[in-house]
Amino acid sequence: MDIAVVDYGMGNLRSVSKALEHVAPQARVKVTSDPHDLKLANRVVVPGQGAMPDCMRELRARGLAEAVVEATRSKPFLGICIGLQMLFDTSEEGEVEGLGVLRGAVRRFPVKLKDNEGCRLKIPHMGWNEVLQVQSHALWTGIPDATRFYFVHSYFVEAADDSVSSGKSVYGLPFTAAVARDNMFAVQFHPEKSQAAGLQLLRNFVEWHP
Repeated sequence: MDIAVVDYGMGNLRSVSKALEHVAPQARVKVTSDPHDLKLANRVVVPGQGAMPDCMRELRARGLAEAVVEATRSKPFLGICIGLQMLFDTSEEGEVEGLGVLRGAVRRFPVKLKDNEGCRLKIPHMGWNEVLQVQSHALWTGIPDATRFYFVHSYFVEAADDSVSSGKSVYGLPFTAAVARDNMFAVQFHPEKSQAAGLQLLRNFVEWHP
């Protein structure tokens, strides 16, 4: 099995690839910026950290955008953090266009975000938070509902069709923490930084046959 981890100059590539190698020692995990590798791979992972405009610019400059879109249609696909946000139409971060694989927009958390007790919340949302599994999915196998995962983000996705939401979290307001459609699954949190639960999700991805 070949797993392509897409390198577009952004993202936590080493941590993601090492986590995949840990859960799938029988697989060949390849960090790559070659669109041809994405076509040949059995599975594709798009991680990401940083600003959405920079990520989209680099993805297109390296000729990877079309290959990523094709992967979302043809093979098991996992998006992580910006790798989730780029799937949508637009982002308020730099007013940039995404890949348009899923309908909807990426929104910024409100500046005066508050918790249930009226205390001001910091932006970015950084740290551990519960993920509620709003739909059953193979990638949730062995992971209890309301398990805590690690987040680092100032923006969140607002899907036009809420039926694609597979997990939700709350940080001052409810937001989509995971989406799923056909052979595609993407998360706002970082499974590679989420200890046992994150490794279980990555293991489920490697064993997933949509």
